[in-house]
Amino acid sequence: MIRFSPNQTALVLIGFQKDYFDPQGALYSVVEESHRVSGTLEHTIETIDNIAESSITIVNTPIVFSETYKEIENPTGILKAIKEIEAFKVGTEGAEVITEIKKYGSRIKTVPGKKGFNAFSNTDLEKLLTDHHIEQIVIAGCVSSLCINATALYASDQGYDVTILSDCTSSRTPIEQEMFCDEIFPLFADVITHNEFINAIKSSSC
Repeated sequence: MIRFSPNQTALVLIGFQKDYFDPQGALYSVVEESHRVSGTLEHTIETIDNIAESSITIVNTPIVFSETYKEIENPTGILKAIKEIEAFKVGTEGAEVITEIKKYGSRIKTVPGKKGFNAFSNTDLEKLLTDHHIEQIVIAGCVSSLCINATALYASDQGYDVTILSDCTSSRTPIEQEMFCDEIFPLFADVITHNEFINAIKSSSC
């Protein structure tokens, strides 16, 4: 079992916004099947409920673009699709953090400024983690092949111990999710379930 020190651990939430998690969201159909198979949202909420009283730092890193999408002036791939369908646009409902995460109020710290795949880029995430003496990062959210992968790789390069919750993350398809959790993430991170993480935190408090 992986051992966690709650005082030095942060749960980093990525992509918990309406465009991904609301059935009316612009990108919901892209990840809906993977959400359903992994139970991403349900397991993440269960995780937060179980660690809310601990000293673990919980951070939300929403992605929001300007009205003109000037941050991605010449986009390719999924960023091009995001611009075309106007997903995560400032002031739109789709860019809003989902109610299930907002309900925790100040228990979850929000780090704004994310404009691309890596949650550290153009944000104060690293400063927040440094200020809280974080050494272990646990990641939940979507999309595994994009934002989760980019953030986890960067965190690993920076010397953090990285853990990815396999059933609190989702990708574009269940097959892609399985591939990343089984073949790619283990190259630079630990991959465990939310129950394994909860049990490890409970054990650290004993």
